[in-house]
Amino acid sequence: MTRNLVKKEVLDTAALISWPVGRMKGCYATPSQKIELYKIYPKKEIEIESADLIWLESDEKSFQIATKLAEETGDMAGLSKIDLGILALSIFVSGTLITDDYRLQNLAQNAGINWETVSTDGITKIWKWELRCTACKKIHAQPKKPNPKKSDWGICQDCGSKLKLKKIE
Repeated sequence: MTRNLVKKEVLDTAALISWPVGRMKGCYATPSQKIELYKIYPKKEIEIESADLIWLESDEKSFQIATKLAEETGDMAGLSKIDLGILALSIFVSGTLITDDYRLQNLAQNAGINWETVSTDGITKIWKWELRCTACKKIHAQPKKPNPKKSDWGICQDCGSKLKLKKIE
């Protein structure tokens, strides 16, 4: 029996790595996750292929909604392209997002998307982020696309110091 006949679930890479094959049956994931997973865990390929996953990209509208949300919350600077695609797919299929990624949980909570964890406790409150200079404290505009270097947000145009994501209440 597959749980997903009742509930649509969009899996992040943590679920693809740790869940048993039978539990993944009928769940959604993005093709870019498949590519990433096969690079990181080539031994998982046969297992993943037998899991009967639904490999799907979101439509452009869902991707735009996910992008706007990530910009508004300040989470964009900490996301990868794959993360943004997973969020967009959750919006597109109106599915529950299964993730241990706190940023994705934060975004899902902000958007009213159901989410569950793979193996962590998950977030307890919603956060917003700002991109701030570590020296002069100037607040910089959020990027319009995911950051390819996740923890390298560039330098301040005013003083040349590193930028950092800062949680705001």
